[in-house]
Amino acid sequence: MDGPPQMCPEKRVLVLGASGTIGRAVVAALLSDGHEVVAALRRSPVADAIVQELQQAGAECRFGDVTDPASIERDLFQGGPFDAVISCLASRSGTAKDAEAIDYGANANALAAAKAAGTRHFILLSAICVQKPLLAFQRAKLKFEAELAASGLTYSIVRPTAFFKSLSGQVKGLQNGKPFMVFGNGELTRCKPISDADLARFIADCISDTERHNRILPIGGPGPAIGPLDQAAMLSDLLRREVKVRRVPVGMMSVFASLFGLGERWSSWCAEKAEYARIARYYATESMLVLDEETGQYDPDMTPEFGEDTLRDHYAQLLETAE
Repeated sequence: MDGPPQMCPEKRVLVLGASGTIGRAVVAALLSDGHEVVAALRRSPVADAIVQELQQAGAECRFGDVTDPASIERDLFQGGPFDAVISCLASRSGTAKDAEAIDYGANANALAAAKAAGTRHFILLSAICVQKPLLAFQRAKLKFEAELAASGLTYSIVRPTAFFKSLSGQVKGLQNGKPFMVFGNGELTRCKPISDADLARFIADCISDTERHNRILPIGGPGPAIGPLDQAAMLSDLLRREVKVRRVPVGMMSVFASLFGLGERWSSWCAEKAEYARIARYYATESMLVLDEETGQYDPDMTPEFGEDTLRDHYAQLLETAE
């Protein structure tokens, strides 16, 4: 799966969600391949800086509201057809309302516009956790995946494992002397984390690699699979001192989810808090690896690897930058 892709002529590609870190990396990978890239962004306080970065790299930037079908057609798809659409859209909170609006609704709007405009290929950035859909955003993603697969367009559904960013939230605290927090015994979950650049390269190569067409593509970074205690050991080595590990009971999140769940029928605030607790519990107990349907177990050997960037190198860079 990680062999060199076939070369293909320049394509005109629309990237949705280009303001995010993965979206920007995808734009860069496409431009390096010589494609004509239109980057779709949402207006935000940091949009100007992102637009400048993308334009200097060679992308055309457009603003539109992905929750409004009319805006997508008018503001994003104007000016001729696209050969491919790449969606890096994802809800920020993961709550049911946001998931339905973005993970499903915005993508569905984009798919309808792509079909109407004659686009041939739709590439979706999904997530490996949809294999075991216990959360609202996972069900919304699966709902759109099914719609995309039945659309008649060539599709590529990319399901990455954990991102470097999602495993880096404690680095600054460790530098300030705080302990490294793990759930349970620290061995409940494992993953093969992948960098933004490697994931972006994998996504961009879906355009030319026909073996990635009309397929669901789980993908991780270079192995082996690691867990929270492995992360703590990496950071101890890089910091050249022992990192203290503090274990947090998983049951704590279950209690919060149950308590807030009691009021979620009557209170949107309770519903959001309950879903946040469920999300936290999920990531504390479920591995980001391919789920073997026969055994019901997560299998690192079944989880494909791609790229060269390692989490250790990422940690080292973060620590060096902070000095």
